[in-house]
Amino acid sequence: MGRAFEYRKAAKMKRWGNMSKIFPKLGKVITMAAKEGGGDPDMNPKLRTAILNAKAENMPKDNIDAAIKRATAKDLKDMLEVNFEGKAPHGALLYVETATDNNTRTVANVKNIINKNGGEMLNSGSLDFMFSRKAIFEFVKTDNMDIEELELELIDAGLEEIEEEDGVILVTADYTDFGNLSKAFEDLNIEITKATLERIANTPITLSDDDMADVQKIIDKLEDDEDVQKVYTNIQ
Repeated sequence: MGRAFEYRKAAKMKRWGNMSKIFPKLGKVITMAAKEGGGDPDMNPKLRTAILNAKAENMPKDNIDAAIKRATAKDLKDMLEVNFEGKAPHGALLYVETATDNNTRTVANVKNIINKNGGEMLNSGSLDFMFSRKAIFEFVKTDNMDIEELELELIDAGLEEIEEEDGVILVTADYTDFGNLSKAFEDLNIEITKATLERIANTPITLSDDDMADVQKIIDKLEDDEDVQKVYTNIQ
């Protein structure tokens, strides 16, 4: 099994225990996509992907519709996507993606969480070489699907790796090929269940349970912040 599949499994197991935090964050992504490209998912690929991912996390349709509707609200503030980089204890690295309508607040919150829990902030771009940004697609394997033939079909669209586990297929590619693969799946009439851009550590590290507890404390507090969308680490 590849690193991407292991990464997705660990992330999914963790998310199942945090649904109350996940839905507001997914809603923010949907609202941003709708404001940027319109509220019709058929005409807005970014919104279509955001809705797809929300459904994959069992977000109710009413919540999705409300998030799209918020994009047209007159009092909606402009949202910014801002990333932060830092170090946690025991050699762990942190790459934090946020979506915020108040960058001053978000900077202060992220910096406070990291610094007060044994970590330190890093300059922007410090960790670019430590993580690979990947496009990751998930879909269910059908009875008539031949993985080897599918791999050949997707190579020209940018496929790097294709894996299967328990009837679920995971396709990984460089993030720049997200659009190419999306189009290829549409042409092949493959129904994608989840499509994301993620950062996977190039050189993962392993920590003891005690050390991991120190790092997890920072991760949990970051994920509790309303502006934080995703937290990536180099931990195996």
